[in-house]
Amino acid sequence: MKIAILTDAWYPHISGVTTTVDHTIRQLQRAGHQVCAIHPQRYSIQVACPTYPQIKLAVNPYGRLKRLLRQFQPEAIHIVTEGPIGLAGRYYCRKNRLNFTSAFTTRFDEYIEMRSGIPARSVFKLLRWFHSTAARVMIATVPLQHELARNGLSKMVQWPRGVDTNLFRPRPASNSNGRQPVLLYVGRVAVEKNIEAFLKLKVPGAKVVVGDGPARPMLARAYPGVKFVGAKRGAELAGYFASGDVFVFPSRTDTFGIVMLEAMACGVPVAAYPVRGPKELVRQGITGCLDEDLAQAVKNALGLDPDACRAFALKFSWENSTQQFIKNLVPV
Repeated sequence: MKIAILTDAWYPHISGVTTTVDHTIRQLQRAGHQVCAIHPQRYSIQVACPTYPQIKLAVNPYGRLKRLLRQFQPEAIHIVTEGPIGLAGRYYCRKNRLNFTSAFTTRFDEYIEMRSGIPARSVFKLLRWFHSTAARVMIATVPLQHELARNGLSKMVQWPRGVDTNLFRPRPASNSNGRQPVLLYVGRVAVEKNIEAFLKLKVPGAKVVVGDGPARPMLARAYPGVKFVGAKRGAELAGYFASGDVFVFPSRTDTFGIVMLEAMACGVPVAAYPVRGPKELVRQGITGCLDEDLAQAVKNALGLDPDACRAFALKFSWENSTQQFIKNLVPV
C-alpha cells in the first residue's frame, strides 16, 4: 500500500509523537509498504514554534505538500498533527474530496492554556473542528477515547503504542553499595510536563533530567543540584534509562507516555500521579506506584521487581502497533 503520513512533529525535536511516527514508518517499510512522509525537514523555510523555539514549523507548506501528494498518489493519507502541515493536508483532502485519517496525540488545548492563558475549551473547539472531517481519529487509550467523546469527538479508533525492547533493556547492575538511588526524568523540559514537581521532591537520591525544552535554562539555574544532560537518542538514551532506580513521571497532561514503557523495558519502575496516561500503564505495586504525593510514590516504587517491569513492557511492540495502524487506515 502507498501511505502518506503528514506530521508537524519531527526530528531533531524528540517527543513521543516523533518516536511513534518514526517507528511506524520503519515498520511499514519493513512490511513492504511505500511511505511518503511529509514533515518540516522537507521544507527549506521553517520558523520556531511560539513559546517553544526547539520545535520548527514549516512555512506555507501547502504548495509542496500538494506536489508531493500528486506525485506519490497515495492509497491512504494519515494526518498526525494539527499544525501547519496537518492543516494543509486537511485542506488538500477536503478540496479534492479524499478520505483521510487523523490522530489525537496531544492535549494541545491544555498545553496552550498553560502557556498563554487562552481557555482550553476554546482551543478544544478548534481541535474538534480539525478532526471532524476525518474518516477515523486514532487515539492511544480507551480512557482518552471516553474523555474525548464526552467533549464531542467521534469516529475514534484505538492505535496502541509500542516500545523497542531490544534497545531499551536492563544493563548489568553496577556496585550499588552506599550509592544514592538515581531518580530519573526523561522528556521535554517544558511547563506542561510539570517537571518542577519532580525537581522539588524532598527524597534521598540523585536527580537526573534527560531532555531539552524552553524551560531547561531557567530550571538548570534554579536547581543546581540536578544533573541536566540534554536530549539523548538511541543507545545513549537507553543507557540513561537503565541507570535509573526509579523513573519519575510528573506530567498530569500526557495522553500516554511512551517514556514510561521505555523505563519499564529497562527494568525501572515508575512513580507518577494517578492521572490519565500513568493510570493506563502503571500496575500499582508491580511496575510502579501512583500517588498524589509524588514523593511517596517514589519511595514506594524503589525496590520493585525489575523483572516484572520488563515483563509488562514486553507486551508492547511497534510491530503490533503498526498492524493496528494499518487496519485503521481508509482508502482515499
